[in-house]
Amino acid sequence: MNTVVTTAGRTNEKYIFKASEISKLLNLPYIKRQKKSVSTIQQEHHANVLVVSKERLELYTYGSTSPFFFHPNSAAFRIKRLLNGEHDSFLEAVGLEVGDHFLDTTAGLCSDSIIASYAVGDTGVVQACEKEPTIAYVVDVGLKNYETNNQALLKSMRNIHLIHQDAVVYMKTVASNSYDVVYLDPMFEEVIEESSNFHVLREVGVHDSLTNEWVEEAKRVAIKRVVLKAHFKSPLFDQFGFKREIRLTSKFHYGIIDLSYDE
Repeated sequence: MNTVVTTAGRTNEKYIFKASEISKLLNLPYIKRQKKSVSTIQQEHHANVLVVSKERLELYTYGSTSPFFFHPNSAAFRIKRLLNGEHDSFLEAVGLEVGDHFLDTTAGLCSDSIIASYAVGDTGVVQACEKEPTIAYVVDVGLKNYETNNQALLKSMRNIHLIHQDAVVYMKTVASNSYDVVYLDPMFEEVIEESSNFHVLREVGVHDSLTNEWVEEAKRVAIKRVVLKAHFKSPLFDQFGFKREIRLTSKFHYGIIDLSYDE
């Protein structure tokens, strides 16, 4: 499905120029709004529509009236819980320490990457791969510009480096043992998240199946462990040799390949 760029219904020259520049950056057509609805633009161009407004970037997938936009989502309340001394199941699974290097091979909205960034601190490194270029751009801009009074959340978002590339392709350019932990959270399986924002992300995101190459590259570039997040019904844990951590009250489980004991 193609994507076009336009402005909000009420706009000014600043945002018309901004939308035009974004269209050039992403190599997408720029469409003048001309008081047309998003649905009309979708139908006329048979395309997704990226709307550039003062508040945020909104991506409307073809036929949908609910936009995809950046928001820290669960990361916001999870960091508040961590600040209160509570536990986070993701952090327990990945086992990150201050100063660690972390690679998220399935960035999406970067909710887990934000928590990883909080855990590794200023001396750590968090990088996240997103293959779909428009999603990558919307999330990257959001991470750099989203405002919040929660300084821990703000710092965690700003310290993430988003890589606009297929994760396997990227990992092939990286030296072995470059990251302490590599993380995999495929979206193509059963729905775990239920927010409308995540639903739109699933519609437009790249749904690559987990492969031996993907897992083997993750194992090559990781030092401590490779961690998989998947629906509790998923066959991927057994298929790729992940030791599952059972969570009786959750729709998803984590699986771990521990590399710290390998010869």
